[in-house]
Amino acid sequence: MAVEKRVVFRSRWLPWLLLAPQGVVIAVFFFWPAGQALLQSLQQSDAFGGSVSWVGLDNFRALWSDPVYLASFKTTVIFSVLVVVLGMGLSLLLAVFADRVVRGSSLYKTLLIWPYAVPPAIAGVLWLFMFSPSVGIVSYWLHALGIPWNSLLNSADAMALIVIAAVWQQISYNFLFFLAGLASIPKSLIEAAAIDGARPWRRFWTIQLPLLSPTVFFLISINAVYAFLETFPIVDAATQGGPGTSTSIMVYKLVYDFKALDLNNSAAQSVVLMLILVAVTILQFKYVENKVHY
Repeated sequence: MAVEKRVVFRSRWLPWLLLAPQGVVIAVFFFWPAGQALLQSLQQSDAFGGSVSWVGLDNFRALWSDPVYLASFKTTVIFSVLVVVLGMGLSLLLAVFADRVVRGSSLYKTLLIWPYAVPPAIAGVLWLFMFSPSVGIVSYWLHALGIPWNSLLNSADAMALIVIAAVWQQISYNFLFFLAGLASIPKSLIEAAAIDGARPWRRFWTIQLPLLSPTVFFLISINAVYAFLETFPIVDAATQGGPGTSTSIMVYKLVYDFKALDLNNSAAQSVVLMLILVAVTILQFKYVENKVHY
């Protein structure tokens, strides 16, 4: 029977003292701004805060009657699902290949890590130039193949552009965790399955993937937060929410309204976005974690 190891502190104040710095950071940079946003979402004020009135849930009612905001909600769901599925799928595929490379593995892994060093705004500009209808090399190849491409006019092309940029920028982060997870799997299990006649795909599906489930669960949560919150620079640099509002995801509309000094409306949007992320996280822990093998 395994014995549970527990850390025992001589002083009952020492654990709280060690937790205090992190608690201060969380309180200052999360709870206080979240409380301020919740308070502002229930008020109506001018841009300079000269007059403030209590309006209750009127700001939220205005959001749900705004067709542009409802469209941004749908756009965010499509964008987030594509980024999470494609980003994690490609990263896992690259990690599996990297785990099998013997010669030149260091160079292969280093090249795959480089995109993570590129800031999101630069990633958006980079892919914007590559897919530019007039000077982009990728769009030139697509037109040569008879595939029309114009992210300035076609909403599907614009969505594809920001998805590609977001996946490329996040792929290195996912790759590192998948590679570490694969390296932690005992090679004896893989060798035993190979001796029993299991093909590579069978070994991956029945041995490696179940043992990677904690890593997969962690990355689903991280990539969901990334797609919802951290992709504003990519959208702003690549499409600016266009054409029209076809790529205006929720975080982009929030910042756009904030820059337009619509402070109470943007505060209500931030509260809705926070509640969505909390709900997604709870659902992941409730339903996805049940299938995780630790």
